[in-house]
Amino acid sequence: MAEKELLVALAGQPNVGKSTVFNILTGLSQHVGNWPGKTVEKKEGLYASNGTRIKIVDLPGSYSLTAYSEEEKIARDFIINERPDAIVLIANASAVERSLYLLAEFLLLKVPIIVGLNMTDVAEQQGIRIDVGRLEKYLGVPVIPMVASKNKGIKVLISAILALSGGEREYTPSIADVSQDHREIFMELADILEPYIAPPYLTRWTITKIMEGDTDITEKMSRIVPADSWSRVQGLLLQHEDSLLAVVRGRYDWIEGAVRSAISEFKRGQILFTDRLDHILTRPALGIPILLGVLALVFLVTYGLGLPLQGFLEAGMNSLATRVEPFLGESYWIRGIIVDGLIGGAGTVLTFLPVLVFFFTAMAFLEDVGYMARAAFVMDRFMHVIGLHGKSFLPFCLGFGCNVPAVMGARILEAGRTRLLTIFLTPFVPCTAKLAAVTLVAAAVFGSKALLTSWALVAGNILVLGFSGMIASRFIFKRKHMPFIMELPFYHKPNLKTIGVVVWKRITAFIKKAGTIIVLFSVLLWLFSHIPGGDIEGSLLGVVGRAIEPVGGPIGLDWKMIVALLAGVAAKENSIAALGVLYGVGEEGVRGILPGVMSHASALSFLVILMLFIPCVATLVVMKQEMGGWRWFLSSFVFMVFLSYLSGMVVYQLALVAGI
Repeated sequence: MAEKELLVALAGQPNVGKSTVFNILTGLSQHVGNWPGKTVEKKEGLYASNGTRIKIVDLPGSYSLTAYSEEEKIARDFIINERPDAIVLIANASAVERSLYLLAEFLLLKVPIIVGLNMTDVAEQQGIRIDVGRLEKYLGVPVIPMVASKNKGIKVLISAILALSGGEREYTPSIADVSQDHREIFMELADILEPYIAPPYLTRWTITKIMEGDTDITEKMSRIVPADSWSRVQGLLLQHEDSLLAVVRGRYDWIEGAVRSAISEFKRGQILFTDRLDHILTRPALGIPILLGVLALVFLVTYGLGLPLQGFLEAGMNSLATRVEPFLGESYWIRGIIVDGLIGGAGTVLTFLPVLVFFFTAMAFLEDVGYMARAAFVMDRFMHVIGLHGKSFLPFCLGFGCNVPAVMGARILEAGRTRLLTIFLTPFVPCTAKLAAVTLVAAAVFGSKALLTSWALVAGNILVLGFSGMIASRFIFKRKHMPFIMELPFYHKPNLKTIGVVVWKRITAFIKKAGTIIVLFSVLLWLFSHIPGGDIEGSLLGVVGRAIEPVGGPIGLDWKMIVALLAGVAAKENSIAALGVLYGVGEEGVRGILPGVMSHASALSFLVILMLFIPCVATLVVMKQEMGGWRWFLSSFVFMVFLSYLSGMVVYQLALVAGI
């Protein structure tokens, strides 16, 4: 007997436990990518039950189905075009009214809907009593009480999906109408537009969207409907400019009926634990110091536990290379490709894993207990200066350790534009490898002033990041800026399974997307730095350096310094090693040779460009993958090259004028 297949969409507002339900149902069968042509994350997974294979698509969290944001448009277009067998709308039992507004919109699309009433335990703690039977009768759709964090109600939910899709359960949904004073207008619009509304669009939904002033639907219909008929439509809407309010009032009347029939009165005067905490955590005076303390703890754990393991893995890779080398024969090229290219490239990937595991675990924990929303809320005002939201602050902080997990960390952001801009700016955060190179060169060239020089470079780097954010936000990512809407969820106990699935998903995504490509790039870069004669100076990389040496004139760099910067694309530490090789000294001798080959002005230019130049190949790889296409990646690449060169030239010329 052939296995039956169902397509189920999982929908809901942010912070209602939708991800928890998705993770429980799909486990490790998830597939994460991007929606076609979009930067918004697309999550799919499979669940098998009694000979039925259920494909579950986790729609982006949204507050409505009006095309105000990319997430909302994706959610509604999927329902309209794919026509899933069922929609599971996850609702917060402690704030049912908000989810019912979204339900009212979904019902117009005429796809079978099940309401998953999640966090019923939290609602009970607040004194909210919901008569599920009455609510189900009023709405006319199945309502399943759940506590997803404790895996309660999931099996009943699956049974409801199977029964509804198989026609075994009665389904007579109640649909919200426009307010009474506008129903005649609604009918007039229907008479005009109905002949021109074709599948996949539905008449009632389309007219409602036009009354709401939905720009996407209005524009599409204006191209289809004849000019004279469209003029009549516009005339009716102009006469009744409060059409949007009529739609909204109708929905709230419908919601009020549901609340009156099934939900008991909230206990007045009850002081909630969440309210007491938020009174402290969301006030700038206390919230920001607490946030900084939490972040300090996150990075203390991330690097305190991650760096020793990273060192252990590096030692292991070096030991592996030492053991393998005797079996590779006398060929310099084979030894170089395998030891420095393959093993070195794989080692780069592996050494990132401890930092990634601890960071993703810490972030998943903070998300699951409900603190991440507070952190974003507190930092939102400050991040708006550079065109971002508060959540972008967290990946930036991780970037001080390594830009790779910082770019990956941008996955905690939902909005496509915000995530793109965050990734765009992340390479301007100075990672530990850049800071190590700055410390070494500054100590060699500036002596007693090295500390002040290093501090000034880092401070300047942060200022450039802010300036770049303002420029990029205004001219590169100049789409309509959407308001940052976030509902502060209730605090609750973390779900270890959910956290584990999130961490596993993000780690495997990193390995799949970055691992293989990093190894390939490492091999190619090694070859370019050793072909044809086996040394960097006579290699293709050296030839390229001498060819572009004229470019170094305005920035005070000779070809060897330029090649050192290019070598840093493999790993920023390579810049120092390349200087040692090109100037004929080992890495230990760089401090002794640099003062003789670098003036103060040239050293400042070199360090400024190193800090702002394109990041290591590992970061470039994950940037390309996370940006989802070449357009934004190339924009970022060109912007970094231009800004680093311009900054180096300005610093060099000013240093010459100042006699530094």
